[in-house]
Amino acid sequence: MSTPRSRSVSTPQQDEEQRLRELGYQPVLARRMGSFGNFAISFSVISILSGCMTLYGFGLDTGGPSVMLWGWTGVGLFVLCVGLALAEVTSAYPTSGALYYMADRLGGRAWGWYTGWLNLLGLLGAIAGIDYGAAQFTGALLNLQWGFTPTPQSTMVIFVCILLLHAILNLFGVRLVSLLNSVSVWWHLAGVAVIVGALAIIPSHHQSPEFVFTEFVNNTGWSNPLYVAAIGLLLAQYTFSGYDASAHLSEETSNASVSAARGIVRAIWVSWVAGFVLLAGLTFAIQDYAGTQKSATGVPPAQILIDALGTGGATAMLLIVIIAQLFCGNAEVAAASRMVFAFSRDGALPGSRLWRRVSSRTQTPVLAVWLSVAVACLLALPSLYSETAYGAVTAINVIGITPAYAIPVFLRLRAGDRFTKGPWHLGRWSKPIGWVAVVWVALVTVLFCLPQSSPVTVDSMNYASIALAAVLVLATVWWFVARRSYNTPSAYGSAREEAEIAEGIV
Repeated sequence: MSTPRSRSVSTPQQDEEQRLRELGYQPVLARRMGSFGNFAISFSVISILSGCMTLYGFGLDTGGPSVMLWGWTGVGLFVLCVGLALAEVTSAYPTSGALYYMADRLGGRAWGWYTGWLNLLGLLGAIAGIDYGAAQFTGALLNLQWGFTPTPQSTMVIFVCILLLHAILNLFGVRLVSLLNSVSVWWHLAGVAVIVGALAIIPSHHQSPEFVFTEFVNNTGWSNPLYVAAIGLLLAQYTFSGYDASAHLSEETSNASVSAARGIVRAIWVSWVAGFVLLAGLTFAIQDYAGTQKSATGVPPAQILIDALGTGGATAMLLIVIIAQLFCGNAEVAAASRMVFAFSRDGALPGSRLWRRVSSRTQTPVLAVWLSVAVACLLALPSLYSETAYGAVTAINVIGITPAYAIPVFLRLRAGDRFTKGPWHLGRWSKPIGWVAVVWVALVTVLFCLPQSSPVTVDSMNYASIALAAVLVLATVWWFVARRSYNTPSAYGSAREEAEIAEGIV
């Protein structure tokens, strides 16, 4: 990978502002995030203490230990290829619009339009999945501490409170968001070390390596083990999502053409290593497999901690996990709100004039933040009526956001030598890594639209495919309404854009 030689501290920021103008946008967001902060937001959104823990129970049924551990290893490798390929395109187009802007520039307006809607669906689904998972773990903590019995209604109330917290934190500006993400990195890494260390030292009994790496469990109702193992990859693929946050925050990052690209790649490989350690630590510490699956807390990892560490130790570990999940959700709200802002800036959303407005005090898109958490709340409402709804929400995140990662990569490959590389690129590895990324994304997009349990009923159906179809229909219908107002600027910002930006700073 190639990067430019080091320059003075002030020059990269000046260059990035000029580069943004060359891409057609007038800078209105505060460029107060450094390289570590940019890496930290993607690492926080990936959040192994959120994704791995919230879907661990799903993994116990869909392949068990062997699929979770080997699936994590394999999926992580393919996701790293996706991240590398996406980072190369991000370096060339460091804007808040990120994926859809890249697709627009490389493929045309229609490519950008549909990429944007897919990306938006995935980001909003991620907020819902992350914060609802945090609500479930909070319910488990309350159950341990005070005997509170979680219900769908009480979990929804906790979920709404978490959404409100994240909205408020994001209104204070990107500097606070960056600080919280930087703390989040060390909290996640230290948290994994503490949890795995405690699970390795304290329990008198551990599972054998043979159990951890070869035990296959199928409680899905499907008889084909290959199908079950494929479905079980959702745990890893769901966790390895959201690293486009680095790209969405690029207009607020110094030296973004390099920092955002590096942030994506670093977030993936650090999460890959730390996540494997966490999954292995949890699985070695299982004391009662059936009891873990049917835990009264409603959260299987909580039962592992209770059985291995006792109630007091489990409570402390759950607190570590919940705080990590809160960091994760806060970072995701930041990324999603920037996507809403950027998409509205280009006239793509209903009510765009509202969502692109930026606070003159904090330089934050305030209404975009509120819209992001409101839609996430609506996405999670079916969880009040269906036990399988949460799995559908996580699948919505994967099948919405994952195709959006591959579209700019595919278009970059199609462009060939017409693509102008940024300062961070893959050199001769660009094409092979890019094609591996595109094929992998095509595979998992189809995979996670398939039913996850048998027989397929109203309660057990995978509604992610319906959500995907609905957003594509909505995008198509709205295209005929708003295609004249949707437009990404060609260079240096049009007079119309400059006037609308001035109007939107309040």
